[in-house]
Amino acid sequence: MKRLGLAIIAAALLAVPAAAQERPDQREARAIFERLVSFRTAQGHGQVPAMAAYIADRLRAAGVPDADIALLPHGETVAMLVRLPGTDPAARPVLFSGHMDVVDARPEDWERDPFTLIEEDGYFFGRGTGDNKTGITALTTTILRMKAAGHRPRRTLVFAFVGDEETGMETTRMIAAHEWVRGAEYAINTDAGGGGLTPDGQPFLYAVQGAEKTYATYRLTARNPGGHSSRPRDDNAIYALARALLRIEAHRFPAMSNPVTVGYFRALGQVVPGEKGAVYRRFAADPSDADAIAALRRDPADHGVIATTCVATMAEAGHAENALPQRAEAMVNCRIFPGVPIAEVADTLRAVIADPEIAVEVTGNPVESPISEPRADVMAAVARSIHRTYPGLPITPYQESGGTDGLVYRNAGIPTFASSGKFFKDSDIFFHGLNERVPVASFYHALDHIHDLAIDLGGR
Repeated sequence: MKRLGLAIIAAALLAVPAAAQERPDQREARAIFERLVSFRTAQGHGQVPAMAAYIADRLRAAGVPDADIALLPHGETVAMLVRLPGTDPAARPVLFSGHMDVVDARPEDWERDPFTLIEEDGYFFGRGTGDNKTGITALTTTILRMKAAGHRPRRTLVFAFVGDEETGMETTRMIAAHEWVRGAEYAINTDAGGGGLTPDGQPFLYAVQGAEKTYATYRLTARNPGGHSSRPRDDNAIYALARALLRIEAHRFPAMSNPVTVGYFRALGQVVPGEKGAVYRRFAADPSDADAIAALRRDPADHGVIATTCVATMAEAGHAENALPQRAEAMVNCRIFPGVPIAEVADTLRAVIADPEIAVEVTGNPVESPISEPRADVMAAVARSIHRTYPGLPITPYQESGGTDGLVYRNAGIPTFASSGKFFKDSDIFFHGLNERVPVASFYHALDHIHDLAIDLGGR
């Protein structure tokens, strides 16, 4: 799950009537959620297949035939597809997606066992509660509710349970290439998008992710013959690398915009008071407004929406305390604005560093992510669902500063829109960190939201 500026993926201790939480499907959902959190589905623990098997068993028991469940193994992990066939063979399918894997958590660092669901003070605590086992629970319980109601959609719904979103997204690529998914009209991703509340708990905006920045990491390497530390040289690999990193720190990539970011700031400008709101309105009216750009850059969350950003995240150098370094290396992680080539950013880094002795190379196989233009039918379905709880709440598309499976689907030709149904206060976002949690009421709201979308977009 990803962070939005000004708590757009913010949160809420939302008031859900006690009677609503007594529904049988909610009691079942809580039991499923508790079991899902218990699986340590981080890379290296081999628990994703066990979690997928548990979900598949629950679905089979509810009447989903084996022919509509597909397991896609990949190394120690696995992806799973579940299909609810539609009544109209000519209608293109709709994909719903979430990821089963999590960033690992060390129990000794947490105040509570990260792999035991604990309900306390209005929150569910546990690794993956926010990212993304609430989404996986929502997909699972949506299928169960539709089967229990005997509901058959007009168009086929395919539910994707991804096995490695937090690492390589290889199972996402397998899903995107699967015959059930190829040709999907669009995808709904449960791993981003959501509602924001003010610090005193008042909802002010709901955002649907329609674009995300490209994730790319560049390795900077400075090399040197080295020598004995008692005979310092004029050139030193560590100093050369340090100078390069300081130049990158000072560099600002140009401000950019697209229809999604302009719409996002326009919507923020209508609900955020004071000078901040005025800045948003000025940028939406004129994305080249230098004063507005300067103001947005002062907030890291806003800066991430309007420009490519690069930051040093790891460094390693030297081989002995009494030897001159023969090598100094740093990793610079960049979040690249949609439409900017990965190679172009590498060229920019080389120009900024201005030292031909420092090598700059991209690591891994990053994928550029196109934007998904907002669809009226998807935005209307989201609005109908959200407005059942929050009538009139503004709803806008937005661009993610982080990354999700959506970039894989978009590159496969499947427009992707992320809408989790979760509400958080900014102070309650602990994804990937210690003591991850999700408000209890937000959890139940997310379940109903995904069910609403499946019923609405699937058609009757």
